[in-house]
Amino acid sequence: MKFLKSLSVLVLIALIAGLAIGAVAAAWGGAAATPIIEAIEALGGLWLNALRMTVVPLIFAVLVTGIAQVSDAAATGRLAMKATLWFLGLLAISAVTAVLLVNGVLAAWPVGEAASAALRAGAQAPAAGMATAPDFAAWVKSLAPSNPIKAAAEDAVLPVVVFAIFTGFALTRLPDGRGRALLEVFNGLGEAMIVIVRWVLMAAPLGVFALGLGVGLRAGVGAAGVLGHYVVTASLAGLVIAIMGYILAVTVGRVPLGRWARATSPVLAAAFATQSSLSCLPAMIERSRDNLGVPARIANLVLPLAVAVFRMTSPAVNLAVCIFVAKVYGLEPSPLQYAGGVLVALAVSVGSVGLPGQVSFIVSVAPICIALGIPIDLLPILLAVEVVPDIFRTLGNVTGDMAVTAIVARDEPEETAG
Repeated sequence: MKFLKSLSVLVLIALIAGLAIGAVAAAWGGAAATPIIEAIEALGGLWLNALRMTVVPLIFAVLVTGIAQVSDAAATGRLAMKATLWFLGLLAISAVTAVLLVNGVLAAWPVGEAASAALRAGAQAPAAGMATAPDFAAWVKSLAPSNPIKAAAEDAVLPVVVFAIFTGFALTRLPDGRGRALLEVFNGLGEAMIVIVRWVLMAAPLGVFALGLGVGLRAGVGAAGVLGHYVVTASLAGLVIAIMGYILAVTVGRVPLGRWARATSPVLAAAFATQSSLSCLPAMIERSRDNLGVPARIANLVLPLAVAVFRMTSPAVNLAVCIFVAKVYGLEPSPLQYAGGVLVALAVSVGSVGLPGQVSFIVSVAPICIALGIPIDLLPILLAVEVVPDIFRTLGNVTGDMAVTAIVARDEPEETAG
């Protein structure tokens, strides 16, 4: 955890340094500086491609194992099934909320066209790379890939996600535990990809610095304003989901507001400091039992399950990232593409739970961008400033975890509480 936090700080410093040096070179470096910076920028492109090569195998592996985990959790009993249904319903609400909220916010507070154009040029990504949106019939047919390997090779993420979901559920239905052997294979593949991503991320300060040089060279200081705009937008999405958790706890869980605020305040402080739902688990269990009166039987089951398979803010903030990038490129995904993006966001929110923050950002956001037809070249730059939105991700996640626990405990019979 300390290493990841130190890496986040180094990446942020590298981005600032790259933008600054690139902007200075553009202003005073003359023609001689451009080829030098472009040569260094090529190393950033190599680093970005190293990240890209892990996306499809990693997303498939973590989805298969994640879906199998959810299936196993739902099969453990009525209480786990009830909690899982709440998890799935709230993830769907989170995704839809983000699509409506972020599009509304960016319509009222649009990304500046000049700064967007400069940032697009700096990222060296195609400005009009969105594929033609299919009609409804073609979209429905594409959900089941006739050739999953071909779909993966062509970055057709939605069919790969659908295939992974069916594979994960099917492996838990094989007799005599035979699916466990394959699940171990996919678990090993996912862990191997994570090791590769960790290696690549160790070079993140250099990669982001190289990419930042190009952005600074072409976008100048205008890139800072766009990045600030992104931080506010993504953080707002996480904040709204956290507020939604408060509302659910008070209205559906029937917890008095003052009592809820007193119970959650130490947990939110820990979430702010650690940016880790797992680190907050002991405090969530203690506060739910001692301050909210949740029976130990329920708190000890629902909260660990929530940390394992539920991130309430994940669909919202990940979609916020993608929608912001779409606006920078001047792209407007079709309703069918949004439907596909939401499905991918829901799936990867389950599969990416438990991954390190930098890894989960790439594996969660890149597939959604691809499903929406949006270039992913800006993601390493946004990763560098993800520190602030990640705080709001964690605040919303722990709020959602405790809210679902209070809701599940509300209707439990008294005689089963002990």
